[in-house]
Amino acid sequence: MITAFGFIGFTLFVSSYTFWKLRNEKNETPDDYFLGGRSLSGVVIAGSLLLTNISTEHLIGMNGSAYKNGSMIVAWEVTSALALVMAALYFVPRYLKMGLTTIPEFLEKRFDGATRTIIAALLITSFVCTLLPIVLYTGALNIESLFNVSENLEVSPNQGLWLTVILVGLLGSLYAVFGGLRMIAHTDTLNGYGLLLFGIAIPIIALADIGAGNPIAGLIELFNHNPEKFNVVSLEPSVGPGSREAILPFNVLFTGLIINQVYFWTMHQSIIQRALGASSLKEAQKGLLYTGVLKILVPLIVVLPGIIGFYYFGQELFNDQDLVYPMLVKRVLPAWMTGLFAAVIIGAVFSTFNSVLNSAATIFSLGIYKRYLNREAGGKALVRVGKIASATLAILSIFIAPFVANAPEGLYQLLQQLNGIFFIPMATVIIAGFFFPKVSAFGAKCGLFFGLAFYVIMNFVIKVELHFVHIWGIEFVLNVIVMHLASLIHPVKERFTISDVGAVDMESWKLAKPLSLLLVLATVMVYITLGFAGR
Repeated sequence: MITAFGFIGFTLFVSSYTFWKLRNEKNETPDDYFLGGRSLSGVVIAGSLLLTNISTEHLIGMNGSAYKNGSMIVAWEVTSALALVMAALYFVPRYLKMGLTTIPEFLEKRFDGATRTIIAALLITSFVCTLLPIVLYTGALNIESLFNVSENLEVSPNQGLWLTVILVGLLGSLYAVFGGLRMIAHTDTLNGYGLLLFGIAIPIIALADIGAGNPIAGLIELFNHNPEKFNVVSLEPSVGPGSREAILPFNVLFTGLIINQVYFWTMHQSIIQRALGASSLKEAQKGLLYTGVLKILVPLIVVLPGIIGFYYFGQELFNDQDLVYPMLVKRVLPAWMTGLFAAVIIGAVFSTFNSVLNSAATIFSLGIYKRYLNREAGGKALVRVGKIASATLAILSIFIAPFVANAPEGLYQLLQQLNGIFFIPMATVIIAGFFFPKVSAFGAKCGLFFGLAFYVIMNFVIKVELHFVHIWGIEFVLNVIVMHLASLIHPVKERFTISDVGAVDMESWKLAKPLSLLLVLATVMVYITLGFAGR
């Protein structure tokens, strides 16, 4: 009962505060609905980015992987800071100068309308087939564990889980359908910082328990119990036998991983849309770099609890690693805190889910509906179509969610492997748009389709003995070569230049470069400090 009161209380607080804060706001124009009226501050952007990125697929999937494989998984988080630096200093200033609403818009300006449409379709497909179903499934898994849904409803665990998937999907889509980006971003801010607070509280409470009241003593005991779990440098094979089963060999950080991170933090619509909604370049840079600071701290939430789980549970859950985090939460949190944390977890699920829905709706309305179905559509019509698209995609995601259960290497690993189908080809096209002026629209399309086919064939058909992140790196290089060769057949006719449309104030933040340097140094220090743990 106390858990339920905490859950309901915090949920009502977030909802009431957001509705009060935005009570006079309208969502009648595409800028209002899709970009929050270009009014977002750095603090709001950072909170929203954190919660859009960190959801239950991280809390459950990454902690499950850390429980089983140790801290090597930390690379997904700390290297994000490097990509956020690139976003703040290079990419977002150019996006804001062009006044973009979606990334595919840039591709139309740089290449042609067909390239924009192809990328838009691929983005929507990737959202519905990978990210949204996994977010729904992991969110339901956590809620089922915390509230014993199946037991309370007197149904089987499987039935309880899928009832929760449906409920979370339907409720989560309401924010996206009726609230728009401004409401999503403000609820994200409260839930995001709540997630940071409660997420860090879990390992601190657990370490205090292990150390007889002293968290520092608990950390020392945890390290001495299994020091190799803290090592962030994996010596797993990345080439040859065993490479396909490896989690994250250290040398893949220098091939495909950095390409993936650059795509996700500088080009992925659901992420970069927050920065596109900034009131100025200064606020966008603040939001992105504040997020970089938070990403350095995030392993305390998505890695350390998994290692603590190994201390408590040993190898008991090796075949059910995605249950580690929910079980740890139930073990260490008092009942009143469990309810509050469950509300934050629900907020995290809703955040990622509705953020991606809003981004997909933005892309569909502006990139497909207005271009091909109704060229005369006005602002209100586009908003209405966006709401319908959000609801439709939410329903599709609910139906696909059952297919992601029981991933052999864990849900987070599954998500990354599936993302590779879409992320690297799209990253290559966008990077070519900025850095390779000789790549034409024809070359971009050839590289895009080559990349899609190459990854699927190599990783899922031939199953070559290479770690999938290495395949990303090889794919990127080959894509660039294919693009340049194809561009010889149909070369660029006119050189592309970026002009300032005056959408927002373009003055840079004076602390952008100093903070960027600190983030780069912090990332390096993580590997210097923990690179030899247990060896």
